[in-house]
Amino acid sequence: MNRAYARSARLAAEAREYIPGGINTSIRKLDPPLIFDRAEGARLWDADGNEYVDYHAAFGPIVLGHCHPKVDARVAETIRRLDLIGAGATELEIEAARKICQHVPSAERVQFCNSGSEATYNAVRLSRAVTGRKKIVKFQGCYHGWHDYLAMNVISPREKIGRHDPLSAGMLPEAIENTIVLTFNSVEELEETFRRQAGEIAAVILEPVPHNIGCVLPEQPFLAALRELTRRHRSLLIFDEVITGFRHGLGGYQKVCGVTPDLTTLAKSIANGYPCAALCGRRDYMERLATAGGDVFFAGTYNAHPLAMAAVLATIAELEDGSVHRHIFALGEKARKGLEDLLLRSGASASVAGFGSVFVVYFREPGVRNFTGLLENDMGADAAFRRGLVERGSFVLPLALKRGHISAAHTVADIDLLLEHAEAALKTTLQGAPALSAR
Repeated sequence: MNRAYARSARLAAEAREYIPGGINTSIRKLDPPLIFDRAEGARLWDADGNEYVDYHAAFGPIVLGHCHPKVDARVAETIRRLDLIGAGATELEIEAARKICQHVPSAERVQFCNSGSEATYNAVRLSRAVTGRKKIVKFQGCYHGWHDYLAMNVISPREKIGRHDPLSAGMLPEAIENTIVLTFNSVEELEETFRRQAGEIAAVILEPVPHNIGCVLPEQPFLAALRELTRRHRSLLIFDEVITGFRHGLGGYQKVCGVTPDLTTLAKSIANGYPCAALCGRRDYMERLATAGGDVFFAGTYNAHPLAMAAVLATIAELEDGSVHRHIFALGEKARKGLEDLLLRSGASASVAGFGSVFVVYFREPGVRNFTGLLENDMGADAAFRRGLVERGSFVLPLALKRGHISAAHTVADIDLLLEHAEAALKTTLQGAPALSAR
């Protein structure tokens, strides 16, 4: 734990002279501020030379490991012969789209863009054009990007549950008013909303597993109701698989649960950290896009950038035989079981959740069905535990509710070290919050 951060502190101060807050995404703020210098495999190094085993994975994209040699080699080979053209297409994007159509159940056509926010923005616009309706249903706790259509009711205070809770000043009131926010896993709320407003609802969008708040698993009757109600009332069902896509399998969570949406958004793990996203879905809907001569505008200078397409193809090639998912799922199970045993021995009022390669510790009793249940989470203890992990060299984002991710580069020894760090961090956390030990 004897880590020095002097150079990071100096560089962070310099960053604030030129960059608002010294960071380029608000949720990247760290205390102490860290400036990262190198990444390889499952490891990170900061500007002071401190080494970390990385479980943050840049919010999830790093499914193979940092600077994966085969992904980087494919990108390097591409950049020696091809950069941005901005006209026509490349063989790379054709092959990348073909591969996604091959693996993702809902993907009959694919359009590439650059971020998950772009993908969900275009999914909402397309759903409104297809249906001629305005209202979008989302769920409390799910995050779908920074745009006005959906940037609301993510991690909300208790008094904002059941009311609109926009993430930002400057959002259009019309966008907020045309968003209906419901409780995840509540079939009753969903049915009542369609009973009252079916003719107004263009689409229902959700993270099939709300990883923005850790890991809340969907109940199968809820997923079945989503599919049945949207189909019956001619609304579109959109799965935001920006996190779950490729991380939970090449087919995304839709293949796991057996529910096929009308549209799917992908990003993060599809290119192992290179900037790339995709909107995919039914052929008849996707061909409403202007790229196919339709009336729904879709454009972007960097869409299907050759380097991103090379990364997508190399990532898919590594994932196709299933060995990566077997490895990361086994390590995920080991991490979750080890954390559960640790919590049981400690007597802490805490629980473990997760799926596949994802894990999270909640400082509340088990059995979370939706965001409302997480209002009972001890946010202070949660953040303190995470800071304790970072201080010992297991890097997770030191913010409450954020999930950990395992990559193909992690080993059994890494998980053993994580559990060692977790035991020490939990002991310190419980000393500062004795009420949590009263189970």
